[in-house]
Amino acid sequence: MGIPQPAFYIFKCEQSAPPGMPKPSCVTPETQDLFQYLAGKLMKEGIMGTVQPIRTSCMNRCSSGPIMLVEPGHVMYTALTKEKIDRIIEEHIMGGNIVDEYVIDKELWDEAITPADMKKQMGM
Repeated sequence: MGIPQPAFYIFKCEQSAPPGMPKPSCVTPETQDLFQYLAGKLMKEGIMGTVQPIRTSCMNRCSSGPIMLVEPGHVMYTALTKEKIDRIIEEHIMGGNIVDEYVIDKELWDEAITPADMKKQMGM
């Protein structure tokens, strides 16, 4: 028997804009410890081997940050706090139920499109 694949990947935006930039940042002095908190929570629950947290750069949803994307399912959670991370892990990751009130608005995270369709939209 081989090493099992993770059941979930959690992509946590770790983008930090320099001071004075017009767009918000997912990492500020107030939120800089959220990735470590997420990883620690997964370890504490004993599920780190089946849930892989991954640091990412900007996912272009800056006004909704701090954000994280849970795969499979393309579920993006917004305005993260430690309390929200606890609930997402308990209810979504361990319980199988998406925490709807933390999910990004449909206007900001609509259905995926293919690269070919994106090229068409861009007039290419």
